[in-house]
Amino acid sequence: MGSLTRFVGRQLARYLAREVHVHGTAPPTPVQWLRDTLVPGDVLLIEGHSRFSTAIKYLTQSTWSHAALFVGRDALVGQDETENLCFIEADVQMGVRAVGLELFAPHHTRICRPVGLLAADRQALIQHAVAQLGRQYDLRNVIDLARYLFPTPPVPARFRRRMLSLGSGDPTKAICSTLIAQAFQAIGYPVLPEVRLMNRNDPLCPDCQDEIYMVRHHSLFAPRDFDVSPYFDIVKPTLRQGFDFHGV
Repeated sequence: MGSLTRFVGRQLARYLAREVHVHGTAPPTPVQWLRDTLVPGDVLLIEGHSRFSTAIKYLTQSTWSHAALFVGRDALVGQDETENLCFIEADVQMGVRAVGLELFAPHHTRICRPVGLLAADRQALIQHAVAQLGRQYDLRNVIDLARYLFPTPPVPARFRRRMLSLGSGDPTKAICSTLIAQAFQAIGYPVLPEVRLMNRNDPLCPDCQDEIYMVRHHSLFAPRDFDVSPYFDIVKPTLRQGFDFHGV
């Protein structure tokens, strides 16, 4: 039975990963501009066009359906030298793999840059991500994947994010943002913590409250969280190239 469900899971994952015609919200950024702007540790958000991407964008109410961590070529020495590998991503079919920038060339993208990383922090972040290379996901739980066959399920908005983390776990972990969130949590860097207000219980200040930052479970992260996080800069290559609106 396990072999049958794995086969069905692989076929379903292949179907969900297939590109479909979708109008992007913005044109792609030239690859050379991205290459000149990216630094190791950057998170590249991608507006994907697959069936899987459509579901993630709807469930998270966001433009972004995929994320990849830029680690640079030096971190991937010993991998396929014939490819310009510089990113690590989690793919529902292939697992955790290294890919080149050209893979994202046809897509609208955004660079999110963590602020305040020391060289040692950056190195630890990259090492954690590289250590996950080759990790494969068990696709036996067909129900986990089948929910993406209905890209716009009629559920209240407050429950949509939770739908990303339902099920056995492995197909959920294949969502790219989970891999990247784990890497940042490994070095203690916040992405989008839950903030709770707690009464201070101070008789001199009965109305005072403290903000308590709670670590969000990595399975609940979505690509959009790096975009809306207060701890990541949004870096736009078009502006870095020198934009003058008089010349448009």
